[in-house]
Amino acid sequence: MTDLVIKALDQPAPARTVSIPSTTSRRVRLRRLGPGRRIPYGRVVGPLLVLAIWSASSALRLLDPRVLPEPWTVVATAGDLISTGRLQSNLLTSLQRAGFGFAFGLGAGTVLALAAGLSRTGEALVDGTVQVKRAIPSLGLIPLLILWLGIGETFKIIIIALGVMIPIYINLHAALAGIDRRYVELAEVVRLSRWQFLRLVVMPGALPGFFVGLRLAVTGSWLALVVIEQINATSGIGYMMFQAQNYGQSDVIVVGLLVYGIFGFVSDGAVRILERRVLSWRRTLAN
Repeated sequence: MTDLVIKALDQPAPARTVSIPSTTSRRVRLRRLGPGRRIPYGRVVGPLLVLAIWSASSALRLLDPRVLPEPWTVVATAGDLISTGRLQSNLLTSLQRAGFGFAFGLGAGTVLALAAGLSRTGEALVDGTVQVKRAIPSLGLIPLLILWLGIGETFKIIIIALGVMIPIYINLHAALAGIDRRYVELAEVVRLSRWQFLRLVVMPGALPGFFVGLRLAVTGSWLALVVIEQINATSGIGYMMFQAQNYGQSDVIVVGLLVYGIFGFVSDGAVRILERRVLSWRRTLAN
């Protein structure tokens, strides 16, 4: 009996096999946990569904044409506006206003965010002032700006610029403040210069937040444009809609709203494409 026990103890223990999941299996699991593959032209599905519901409701007479005209009536009205050149001229004016306001707001928001995010002195001078402005709606400044600047183009461009500047500043400043301090310590260890630190650490770390602010700013520019073009304007899509309201032309109003919506959708898509190209190094669930 003792000999059997000794022989059993002398036998080598069976090797324990540890199963390490392969790279393929881990990728499959991540795909199950994540949102799945990107649907081609998936962002168009929602608007097309709304259009289908609108068309079906109009065809079944569930919607009063005096409240919301049929889609085919809106298309016919848009064709008439294009044939007379009325839509193109007003659209060109609106695009110029939105473009100038967006450019000025983007520049001002970026400069202020860099000044506040890269310097304690700059943060003390800039951040409090911007937060006060953030608490004051840009549209609430319209009466004061009209007194200062009149009702010309300068007033309208400044309102759009203010609507663009705030989201750019808030998101870029938050991205700069959120850069991991360990990167700063690593930059000191490898003795990066100030410019190298900004180029290799600060800019890549702040770009995601900057693009979030950029998408919000694009939408903000169109929202501000909708309002200011209905205040003592003589041209633009908003002016065209205001004139249609006076004459009870709901189809023209819907055409104007669709133009705003289409350009907002297209501009947001352009920013998203630019973001994916610039941040191609970043792996996220959306990629």
